[in-house]
Amino acid sequence: MQRDTRLARLVHVLIHMHLRGGTTTSETIAQMLHTQPSLVRRTMAALREAGYVESIVGPRGGWLLCCELGDLTVRDIYAAIAHKSAFAIGTANDNPACPVEFAVSRFLDDALSSAEDALLQRFAEMRLSAVVQHVKASTD
Repeated sequence: MQRDTRLARLVHVLIHMHLRGGTTTSETIAQMLHTQPSLVRRTMAALREAGYVESIVGPRGGWLLCCELGDLTVRDIYAAIAHKSAFAIGTANDNPACPVEFAVSRFLDDALSSAEDALLQRFAEMRLSAVVQHVKASTD
């Protein structure tokens, strides 16, 4: 099963943008992420719609960071991506009349909901500026 890496990739991109003075191009991002500029533009659109970046048109165009990383959390980026669920696992609904399936689904849904709440709370505590500080400390 392939993992959804958009969250990690977009946080990565925002940190690089900040370190590069707040702007970069889709081509540069594509090189960083080993992908195509068209995929970068589609993915960055979620950040643009959330107001975290702006797209700059023209021959010297690209992307402009529109907020301070101290104001952004990993949860903000997670929310901009519009995930269905934080986890790839879920409950079955093959036979809703089965009391065993119902009980298993109820217990799993409760556990998954609690885990997702805890994960999102942790993401809300993780400011992108803290990642920048970690990067700077590791390169000194």
